[in-house]
Amino acid sequence: MERNSIRKHSIGEISKIMGVVQQSERLHVCIDKGTIADNFLQYPFRSDAYVIVLMLSGRMKVQLDLITYIIEPNDLIICSPQTVKNIIEREEGTKLVCIKFTFDFRYNNSINKRDFDLFLLQKRSFKMSLQKSEIDNIVNIAELLRKKNIENDPRLFGKEMIDYTFHLLLYEIAALYKKNNLGLKIEMSRKEELTLNFLKVLEDNFKKERSVQFYADSLFVTTGHLTKVLKEVSGKTTGELIDDIVLMEARMLLAYTSLSVSQIAEELQFSDQSCFGKFFKKHVTHSPLEYRRNIDK
Repeated sequence: MERNSIRKHSIGEISKIMGVVQQSERLHVCIDKGTIADNFLQYPFRSDAYVIVLMLSGRMKVQLDLITYIIEPNDLIICSPQTVKNIIEREEGTKLVCIKFTFDFRYNNSINKRDFDLFLLQKRSFKMSLQKSEIDNIVNIAELLRKKNIENDPRLFGKEMIDYTFHLLLYEIAALYKKNNLGLKIEMSRKEELTLNFLKVLEDNFKKERSVQFYADSLFVTTGHLTKVLKEVSGKTTGELIDDIVLMEARMLLAYTSLSVSQIAEELQFSDQSCFGKFFKKHVTHSPLEYRRNIDK
């Protein structure tokens, strides 16, 4: 079957595909004892959610934005909504904890948003290995969060209990992330917060908007201030970050779909195939067709 796009699924759609009861459209907690994973998606996809996976037993080989990861027992991995996920191999009976939550769920609640967002600011998926006591803590909190998310009785402070349990989970993971990255400052500065907001606007608009002015206007800052902040926080200018996400999307479409180069140019809203080819070769040193052939080898 031809692949004409990289599919994007909501939390509800993924729950249906996996054959589990949907908990909510914005948060789903799965404690998989070795049965659900067998129904998982067999093709590259995006989701509308952050995904946290804690491997309890078994082994999985996955590609996240074309980078290969081996996930083994005690490993915890986090990836962002725009990450293209591709499960290559998994052992039968793999057991894991999987928490999926949308950007809106994370940002539409009452708890301080700046305490630990820096580790969610990471553009690339990251993995860390945990100790048994650390795993036990996360599993216990995840089980409680799953229970509260299923019950969710508004008459009995259901939303509040979900919010606070969810944040306890994120604080636990943020603490582990900080422990594994000594010297890292978890609390976000205003510059880091602006960078996070820029990345969100960029992910939503990069196919149709490439001008620095558009993103500055969307964030109510000047183009000069935006570029200065992004350069300081990320090491790249606004234009470079825009180019990066366009290039990553182009690579995904070349690797995971059967779209022609002309169709990919149209999908990414280049004026024509030639302009797309020049842009791609300038940054990758290969033409789109050469890049695709190298992947297929």
